Amino acid sequence: MADNARAKRLADLIREVVAQKLQRGIKDPRLGSHVTITDTRVTGDLREATVFYTVYGDDEERAAAAAGLESAKGVLRSEVGRAAGVKFTPTLTFVADALPDTARTIEDLLDKARQSDAKVREASAGARYAGEADPYRKPDSEDGTDEADDADETDDSTA
Repeated sequence: MADNARAKRLADLIREVVAQKLQRGIKDPRLGSHVTITDTRVTGDLREATVFYTVYGDDEERAAAAAGLESAKGVLRSEVGRAAGVKFTPTLTFVADALPDTARTIEDLLDKARQSDAKVREASAGARYAGEADPYRKPDSEDGTDEADDADETDDSTA
């Protein structure tokens, strides 16, 4: 078993090599400049690597990019093996990263919350307190008696 630092270094190297090769070395038109490598993870035994990518475009472009990455997998693995210099070159698995979709969903939810807050703010613009503005009792004298206690005592004495 390799240590985590070695797996992290190999993952970083794989990410850089794959990104550079996609940008400069692969002539597949399906893998244009709209494919971005976001993350790479390597198993502890350094045998398998998962490469996460995003594609800017519609579903058709995403499917074309996935097919292009699968067809270029052998060339990319050879380039990683040449750059890494390890005994066994890890197999590459390409996975579409869900981060942009998740971020878009969160942004939509935050927009809904802002709109809801704005509606509540509009509804409460002319609202008034149900009771007094300050519902807490305050001592009125130095002896520590409250105004409400004094009112209770006067009501009892008059009755």
